[in-house]
Amino acid sequence: MTGEASGDLHGANLATAIRVLRPDAEILGMGGTKMRAAGVTIIHGIEQLGVVGIIGLAQLRAVIRTFAVLSRFLRRTPLDAVVFIDCPDLNLRLARVARWAGHRVVYYISPQIWAWRAGRIRLISRVVDRMMVILPFEEALYRKAGVPCTFVGHPLLDAVAPSYDRAELRKRFGHDTTGPLLGLAPGSREREVRYLLPTMLQAATRLARTHQGLRVVIAQAASIRDGLIEELSAGCGVALRILRDQPNEVMAAADLLLVASGTATLQAAVIGTPMVIVYRLSWLSHWIGRKLLRINCIGLVNIVAGEQFVTELLQQDATPERLSAEADRLLGDPAALARMRDRLRAVRDSLGEPGASRRAATVVLAECRA
Repeated sequence: MTGEASGDLHGANLATAIRVLRPDAEILGMGGTKMRAAGVTIIHGIEQLGVVGIIGLAQLRAVIRTFAVLSRFLRRTPLDAVVFIDCPDLNLRLARVARWAGHRVVYYISPQIWAWRAGRIRLISRVVDRMMVILPFEEALYRKAGVPCTFVGHPLLDAVAPSYDRAELRKRFGHDTTGPLLGLAPGSREREVRYLLPTMLQAATRLARTHQGLRVVIAQAASIRDGLIEELSAGCGVALRILRDQPNEVMAAADLLLVASGTATLQAAVIGTPMVIVYRLSWLSHWIGRKLLRINCIGLVNIVAGEQFVTELLQQDATPERLSAEADRLLGDPAALARMRDRLRAVRDSLGEPGASRRAATVVLAECRA
């Protein structure tokens, strides 16, 4: 069960690994195109669940409808285990329903209790039979709270190829000039894209004035409806290409990435692409977040590293001027780019070994037998 694009990717990898170990397994779930392609019978899609910050009325209705449908499914369907993937605001509520219905509850990709709302661990200890974590420092937090927990490593290591033919990718994307290729990853939720992409494009337009031959490639998440990015990028004044559902390829081809804070920052780290992190919320969501957050940076790549080595431009700092200035500094300093790539390799090494999805599948099947 997941409610967003990144969870759809991890759910698909998990489903594939389960089928390798148990080809006769029947897997049902809430997910998107990737889980469907992995053979999961989709009982509810995720297309209308992309929420960031304070949700609007239409999104609230979608969440309520989803909760009602899935609660009814959990109460009426015999299941050996229910696996919840990330998306804690919805999934922890559904986990409670699943527990009441007598199901074995497994949670994959922990809520970020180390960042905010640490009190959720009390609910987790009551309703989750097994937590599977993907960041090395999370296991100790759950074991201290008495929650059965297994560190399986990060599933991004399974989703990213060991290497990419960068020259071939750049040629495929139509970048046959000597100028830089700038990748934009504006997020997997529509509101994120609306907040961030215009700023990214304005920064790219400014960069094109000083970097001859610069081209832009935009990574469109599978959860973003077709036409939205074309609408937001119309008339931006820079040569660009939009690629749907090819984030790894965009990151591997780019010289530099402007990326929304989130899992994509770790994805870029695993691939080894230098980046600038940018994020913006409504003023109310930001104000609430500042009151609740217990950490000094928000980019996962910086959190895993234990320090901020990738620049984060947030809220009032997330302007085309600031973003283009930081990107210009990096593009003009090969030594700085090389130092960042070295730090990104260290982050990748800390995430464990490939095979997280298979290890997670082994845990899920053990819970099914339990």
